[in-house]
Amino acid sequence: QVQLVESGGGLVQAGGSLRLSCAASGRTFSSYAMGWFRQAPGKEREFVAAVSRSGGSTPYADSVKGRFTISRGNAKNTVYLQMNSLKPEDTAVYYCAATRTSMFGIAGLYDYWGQGTQVTVSS
Repeated sequence: QVQLVESGGGLVQAGGSLRLSCAASGRTFSSYAMGWFRQAPGKEREFVAAVSRSGGSTPYADSVKGRFTISRGNAKNTVYLQMNSLKPEDTAVYYCAATRTSMFGIAGLYDYWGQGTQVTVSS
């Protein structure tokens, strides 16, 4: 069992930055690849970024490539999402999730989810 708790969301102006954190409980954190997804009102949940178990693979959605950076600290059981150059279209609830697979972009293959943290970017 893995429990995930996100933090770091908030209100920021366009062009600003936020750093999201996801703290995981349990001793098996390093056994999971970790992903960030987001869901805006009236839209489906979409993949944002993921990091493999080793940290060696970090795929991103095209919409955030070059602006967002995902990383993980296995010693701290934490995964981070550094978000720079934020745009109003980045406004959403952001979720972290854990998967044992390498199909990082498929939400249905994630075993555990956090409750989400709201990110609002004003224009």
